[in-house]
Amino acid sequence: MASAKSSQGAAGLGGGGTEGSGGMSGAGPVRGALRSVGRALHLPFTGTARGIRKATHAHGAGESGLGKLIELHGVNGAGDMMITVALASTVFFSVPTDEARGRVALYLAITMAPFTLLAPVIGPLLDRLPHGRRAAMAGAFMARAFMALLLSGAVVTGSIELYPAALGVLVASKAYGVVRSAVVPRLLPPNFSLVKANSRVTLGGLLATGVAAPIGAGLQALGPRYPLYGAFVIFVAGTFLSFSLPSKVDSAKGEDKALLAADEQHLHGPHLKPPQRPGLRTVGPAVTHALAANAALRGLSGFLIFFLAFLLREHPLGGQSAAVSLGIVGVAAGVGNALGTAVGAALRSRAPEVIIVTVIAVVLGVAITAAAFFGPVVVAVLGAFAGFAQALSKLSLDALIQRDVPELVRTSAFARSETLLQMSWVVGGAIGIALPLNGTLGMAMATAIVAVGWLTTVRGLLSAARHRGDRPRARVA
Repeated sequence: MASAKSSQGAAGLGGGGTEGSGGMSGAGPVRGALRSVGRALHLPFTGTARGIRKATHAHGAGESGLGKLIELHGVNGAGDMMITVALASTVFFSVPTDEARGRVALYLAITMAPFTLLAPVIGPLLDRLPHGRRAAMAGAFMARAFMALLLSGAVVTGSIELYPAALGVLVASKAYGVVRSAVVPRLLPPNFSLVKANSRVTLGGLLATGVAAPIGAGLQALGPRYPLYGAFVIFVAGTFLSFSLPSKVDSAKGEDKALLAADEQHLHGPHLKPPQRPGLRTVGPAVTHALAANAALRGLSGFLIFFLAFLLREHPLGGQSAAVSLGIVGVAAGVGNALGTAVGAALRSRAPEVIIVTVIAVVLGVAITAAAFFGPVVVAVLGAFAGFAQALSKLSLDALIQRDVPELVRTSAFARSETLLQMSWVVGGAIGIALPLNGTLGMAMATAIVAVGWLTTVRGLLSAARHRGDRPRARVA
């Protein structure tokens, strides 16, 4: 019996072993199938990532480091869009039109009044960190991540924390933008103009914003906190990505050898000490006139955003709903902005002054047409052209500052220009909030804003471009 039992046990073990080996032999195809499924599921993400990397690193941008800055700016745009979706839903869409006008005006007053005091400090503070630009960018991302968490509670409770947190996001966003603009010349690939490099970076941010907008709207449908949680995750990722930029971003090489290239009376050689700390006024009329022209376009942008937002809530376009009407104008402006950035990327012109004069003249003509023939199509066209002009003229302004302002104070120059443009946007928005909701009157005001900016700067810009053409053209590096 013992022998029989032993034989049965052996048979049982043998059978188990055969079954087990069969199971192991069957595991190979199963694992192969799982790998195939995994690759199929993973392909859209890895393929998309490879496509993005190939696009951002094209034409030498990968070798110079500009590609990484483009990707970082995309992360920045996605995070800011999440914040925008959350705040817009809280301040604007959740209440009737009359109450919304008051809440938006209060929001602008509470956030922008302190911003006017804090913004001028950003440039000089960052000027003291020539070796810490990557750390400054990372700090701006981390600050916004923290503010996003504060806002996630404020948007639910409606507490007063909403306003200081929103102000913190605004200041940190502008600080990032200032440093990013000052960094671009150090990452310029061979045969790249500044306008083209700036447009590549801006286009990356626009594309990321377009992707993040529907995602943010979907998160908003789950609850007002969720877009802000998404922003927190994105900004934390941006904090780490900031340190992936090349180390030359932090180099201060050449900052004591600035060459002013716009005003012959202030030119100095690399071995001569400047008579005074150079600023915007020492670079001649090109930068100041370009800044004034951009301020007019930014004021137009603020005006159109707020005026049309309230007008279309009360009087939708062509019998459409208010949401559809706002969407039409918003999409038109976004397409125009993206197109302007794309044109900047393709442009080989070395005369940013001429670009600014031309695009503002076109917008002025469209605004006059909109005032004379107010209607759905014309309003959408004006939004598209305003977005196009704003994008292309801002790229040209950045190129002028990078070209004509010494690197020693270039960060301050960007900070001052960003402050002026932001306040111009607020002034335009305030006019849009206060103006009666009459379409023809609104388009006439839009025409006046553009006309003042164009007429006061056209002669100075063309003169600066003409005189610039008589000098050797230096490439900013």
